[in-house]
Amino acid sequence: MNPVAFKIFGIEVMWYGVLISIGVVIGAILAIKEAKRQGIDEDTMIDLLLYAIPIALIGARLHYVIFNWNYYKDDLLEIFNFRGGGLAIHGALIAAIIVAIIFTRKKKIDFWKVADACAPSLILGQAIGRWGNYINQEAYGRPTDLPWGIVIDGVKVHPTFLYESLCNFIIFLFLLWYRRDKPKVSGEVFLLYLALYSVIRFFVEGLRIDSLMLGSIRVAQLISILAIIVSIYYFKKRRQSNNLQK
Repeated sequence: MNPVAFKIFGIEVMWYGVLISIGVVIGAILAIKEAKRQGIDEDTMIDLLLYAIPIALIGARLHYVIFNWNYYKDDLLEIFNFRGGGLAIHGALIAAIIVAIIFTRKKKIDFWKVADACAPSLILGQAIGRWGNYINQEAYGRPTDLPWGIVIDGVKVHPTFLYESLCNFIIFLFLLWYRRDKPKVSGEVFLLYLALYSVIRFFVEGLRIDSLMLGSIRVAQLISILAIIVSIYYFKKRRQSNNLQK
């Protein structure tokens, strides 16, 4: 599959970037609408997104480069070749969360409420962005004989991008349902997003053959485990605090 979507003045625009951009735009629109529904000032959410989106992209690239340093150390300019792929969602999430924490503290608004507004947007953007991996013929899994396997370089492999994308869409729909009446305290939607995505990512990562590694440990699986533990801890803690205040 041709990774080039089109050309502008002779410059190739890659499908990878197009799909990520679509995911970001749709996610941003959804987050702004959800913020308004929750009583968060629309301009405040726009300001946050203007900070968080570019820094998240930088975080995604840094995470990928750090854990794939052997590839980049001899050609540092390749670090800036975003069009060739190489973004890690965990790096983007960590960077975005840090930005959101700093931003909400300065603005004196509830971080958890803002995080809830953004959660469905994050998982939807991830679901869309995963198709960029398919076009780039990357982030696929081990060889398989399953009928839904895809052929890459003459080998039938697990379409791990598809597994994750479909699961992300399901999580997105679940969060839309949950956010309406179920949350008992702010932060639950975001924490459920973090936990559910991490469970999916842990198992999907186990099928991939291109995982970023820390010694013999798959980095994404390690982060997923930590995210699940942190999510459960804060979910219970916030509910307990809410019950004590009643």
